Amino acid sequence: MKAVERWYSERLGQMTTMARWGHWGQPALVLPSAGGDAEEIERHGLIEACGQLLADGRVKIYSVDSVAGRAMMQESGSPTYRTWLLNQFHNYIRHEVLAAIHSDVGGQDMPVITAGASIGAFNAVALLCRFPADFSAAIGMSGSYRIERFYDSSWTEDLYFSAPLQFLPGLEGAHLDLLRRRFVILASGDGAWEDVGESWKMAAVLGDKSIPNRVDNWGPEWQHDWPTWQRMLPQYLDELA
Repeated sequence: MKAVERWYSERLGQMTTMARWGHWGQPALVLPSAGGDAEEIERHGLIEACGQLLADGRVKIYSVDSVAGRAMMQESGSPTYRTWLLNQFHNYIRHEVLAAIHSDVGGQDMPVITAGASIGAFNAVALLCRFPADFSAAIGMSGSYRIERFYDSSWTEDLYFSAPLQFLPGLEGAHLDLLRRRFVILASGDGAWEDVGESWKMAAVLGDKSIPNRVDNWGPEWQHDWPTWQRMLPQYLDELA
């Protein structure tokens, strides 16, 4: 079962789309690649790869447009605007997309898993780290976590609070205590266009703060491409759902 919703987001200043697949189960928000839209994961086979989990009512998958990622890749506006939009995108997910998911599943009792590949992995991990009260786990596949390099290395407060590699080292208190009860999977191939070092860097920062995580290196035969993520996503959703 598939459904698509569109609404105008005041936070982002534009129309946005959320797609949904499945009829019941663990809600999972799968973030698209940098330039992707809400239905990208279906076009590239991730929904089909998760078909049995969806049919069995184990998971219900959601996705949204990569609003901040598109601006980042197209260099739309100044770096300051683009980092502002990244922060707004995360808050749009927290306040608007989560509200739509909770409405769809009939309440807030079922925690939401985040997942994504490449820039989607960054967003999945960032959302969990920023809002651990709202998400239960993150699946980062072939992640690009040093996000500042896509913004001409410009430092802004919006970038700092959006990027776990920047804000986690100074994190303390109740926020960190709650995050220590969450779990992050960092999966990567070691083949063409992959950089498993990105996952190890993210794991090191998480580990320094005693946040549970695991790095899975799938080896040199797995490239930075959709067939890799078609294999990864159902495996990890099956583990966490």
